[in-house]
Amino acid sequence: MKKALSILVFAFLLLFLAACSSGSSGEDENAGGSNSDSGSDVEEKDNSSEDNEADSGEWSPEKPIEIVAPAGAGGGWDTTARMAAKVFNEAGIIDQDIGVVNKPGGGGAVGWSYIAEKDGSPYNLFVSSSPILLVPLNGQSQYGHEDFTPIANVIADYAAFAVKADSKWDNLNDLFDDMKEDPSSVTVVGASSPGSMDHIQFVKIAKAAGVDITKIKYVSDQDGGALTSLLNGSVDVYSTGIAETVEQVKAGKIKVLGITAEERVEGEVLSDFPTAKEQGIDATFVNWRGFFGPPNMDQAALDYYEKKFKELSDSPEFADVRAKYGWNEMYMNSQDYTEFLNNEKESIKGLLDELGLGK
Repeated sequence: MKKALSILVFAFLLLFLAACSSGSSGEDENAGGSNSDSGSDVEEKDNSSEDNEADSGEWSPEKPIEIVAPAGAGGGWDTTARMAAKVFNEAGIIDQDIGVVNKPGGGGAVGWSYIAEKDGSPYNLFVSSSPILLVPLNGQSQYGHEDFTPIANVIADYAAFAVKADSKWDNLNDLFDDMKEDPSSVTVVGASSPGSMDHIQFVKIAKAAGVDITKIKYVSDQDGGALTSLLNGSVDVYSTGIAETVEQVKAGKIKVLGITAEERVEGEVLSDFPTAKEQGIDATFVNWRGFFGPPNMDQAALDYYEKKFKELSDSPEFADVRAKYGWNEMYMNSQDYTEFLNNEKESIKGLLDELGLGK
């Protein structure tokens, strides 16, 4: 009897120990499950971190960028676009390839129409200046600066008024004295349309000198033949940008009567060009030049480009470019640029109205 009882107690103890062992194993499994859940939490946190980065608004280009110069090769827009693209890449400011495409015609209108169709694209930019205000005001384009996304202005360029090297005029006062007597006796040529930049920059200085601007004879050659017309004697005065005159001055084929800067610009040959102001004509004309994106560009893309153009403007490489072409630094961010454009448009409108070219 005692022996049977001992066996029963022993069996009971074995069952008890087995039950305890099973409970402990379950707890270990639960602990393992807890660790597994913890791993899941970490993974979710990592995913959340990636989501937060995506939601941060940061953007960078993932394919090549196109910059449109809304004019032919060799002019101010083309040179600015190509020099900016070159410095962006060579200075490592932007890693993606940047191509420059020329879209000439309509004083810029053809290029603007092309960009207008790239609504919201962060990969299509264009360079522009005063004509984006002037051309719509004189009714030659349905698009104006308000239809695009101003990104940043980068430089200030200036006009130059040139004549053949053997011209009878040696300075602006000689020229304008003859034009006061008979404004239409002098033919002025420019690469922009009537009422656009090359016309208006000359008109503004001539008006300050006392010339009747409504009688000035201005002809437009948008096909690249303006300089040829001057050299072959078809026209008398070439209204253009400073940089476009340098090589011909070096070659002894033309002379610059005056430029529209506040003071002389620095650089080889350039520093020899007298300003209109130092000749007693109290007027200047700044050909600002900057970059735009298509309509409705995303804010993240705008922020990216605004930052990159500031880096461009501050870079020593672009400082060398400015010195080479006689450009001055004139950086404006998107907000300042937009305000500047709005104010400039109002100022230019008055001049066009006086000429009877406002629409």
